[in-house]
Amino acid sequence: MPKITLLNDGSTYEFKPEEVPYGGHGKPLSLLDLAEHFGFHIEHACGGSCACTTCHVIIKSGDDNLSEMEDDEQDKLDLAPGLTLHSRLGCQCVVTGDVEFEIPSWNRNYVSEGGGSINLGDAIPLPKK
Repeated sequence: MPKITLLNDGSTYEFKPEEVPYGGHGKPLSLLDLAEHFGFHIEHACGGSCACTTCHVIIKSGDDNLSEMEDDEQDKLDLAPGLTLHSRLGCQCVVTGDVEFEIPSWNRNYVSEGGGSINLGDAIPLPKK
């Protein structure tokens, strides 16, 4: 069974591809689709339609276990801050085997997590009222 590991918190999720229902977030079995299925958050302002870069992730291992990057994804990634040789859009990279990845700190949405503002990196969250 393939598994994905989110290195930000060390959580690992094993799955049988034929048993994961498509949730409508990005391509079926993409990192974003799997994140939504397993209940962890990857920002995706465009709904997973490859129209922005908010679901930018960095693949730490398992590049060869992802679908090939298409031109639309490459064009969008060129606009992403913090681009690396292992950057992908979570909505576009379909998982076919084991993958370890991280969500860059500047891309974590502190508003949705009850903190400050988006793109503040590792800034201290605002106090709760």
